[in-house]
This record gives sequence, structure tokens and C-alpha cells, in this order.
Amino acid sequence: MRLCAWYLYGEKHRGYALNPVANFHLQNGAVMWRINWMGDTSPRGIAGSCGMMVNYRYFLEDTAGNSAAYLGSKHIKASEQVLSLVSQFQQNSKL
Repeated sequence: MRLCAWYLYGEKHRGYALNPVANFHLQNGAVMWRINWMGDTSPRGIAGSCGMMVNYRYFLEDTAGNSAAYLGSKHIKASEQVLSLVSQFQQNSKL
């Protein structure tokens, strides 16, 4: 879960999220809301993401600001759950 959070939040390509689905939602103003263990147990989900699934949440009053922050300063808006997992990864990583 920590590695997944880091991949989605911390791994970048030219400053933007490396994952194309994350990049799509973040450009549109979503918040990286929750990472779900075994959220996709289909054969494709298991093969593609070890069954993990991320939820993006759109707060309509914040989407324009979130989108502008992401596109302008490359800031990813994320929930406390995601940020906590990222922090745990950073503390324990040997990368």
C-alpha cells in the first residue's frame, strides 16, 4: 500500500504523475482520495495492480483550483490516508 501510494503520488514524469490515470484525474481537479487493498480482484486487476485500486474524489467547488495547482505548480492534492502512506514509505524506504 505504501509503495502504491508513493508510485501514484511521488513518481513523476516532467513533474506530473507518472501514472496516466492519476494524471488524467489530477488534471481534471480530483483529489487522490483513497487506496483500496484488493479493490479490484478481477484477473486484470490482480495482474495490473496486485488488486489495488485508487479512488479519486471530485469536490466540485475545488476542482478548478486543484486543476490549476496541479497544472501550474505540479501540486497533487491528496487525502490524509494517501499522504500518511506516502510518509510511511519515505520513512521506511531504502531507495
